[in-house]
Amino acid sequence: MSTNFVYLDEFGHIGPYMSRTNLRYNESPVFGLAGIILPETAIRPFATQFLQLKEHLFKAEIAKVGTIGALWEKKGNVIFTTKHIAKYPHFRATGLRLLNNVRNCGGKVFYYGREKISGTTNVNSTGLYTTVLGQTIRQLESFSEARQTNYVMVVDEHSARKQLLITASKTMFGQNPARRLLSPPFEVESYINQNIQAADWVAAIVGRLWAYEIRPRHYADHADFKKYFWDRLHQVSTHSTVLPR
Repeated sequence: MSTNFVYLDEFGHIGPYMSRTNLRYNESPVFGLAGIILPETAIRPFATQFLQLKEHLFKAEIAKVGTIGALWEKKGNVIFTTKHIAKYPHFRATGLRLLNNVRNCGGKVFYYGREKISGTTNVNSTGLYTTVLGQTIRQLESFSEARQTNYVMVVDEHSARKQLLITASKTMFGQNPARRLLSPPFEVESYINQNIQAADWVAAIVGRLWAYEIRPRHYADHADFKKYFWDRLHQVSTHSTVLPR
């Protein structure tokens, strides 16, 4: 039986959200996990393609710090900004090429998230994260069951805490166990893992898209994300949703 590798990072923001104009709690009205599902045979080829894309786009920056591309990262939220997407076609092309690479290697984009409670700081961030993680596993279980495949989850080292790994284990072995998940999530250092960096770039795009989808009036400057990425992303995504309140 074949195994898929699922690389996930956070999108949106885990903390309280009051409004976009609030001086402190203004990050995002949504939170979730997003990334890519890769067949095991595509793990190395996709990483190579992503590294080549990154080195082409940021050749000067990588050279300036005196390292190699394989040990350098640029966060998706810094790349995929409203200013960059509006003014610089090569940033739009980069996002589209990334999605094409996922499709061409037989992979899928995946995300699951929720609209957060707004207008209060009385929120349970850990509870939100564990709920999102549990439902993420359920969605991936459904995808894997339909395809008769197993899967392994890989997350950024800073994304998962002890409670989250416990949640994953309970989902694997508790009532209605997630039998297709082979292990609790593996944590990796993002700066040396190309595929988790690719997941971060996808998550950045998903976060912008869904901030606009949930609050189109407040996030009107994110409209270009929907214009350029919504259709293409959903042509390659599976079992993905953000639940509105």
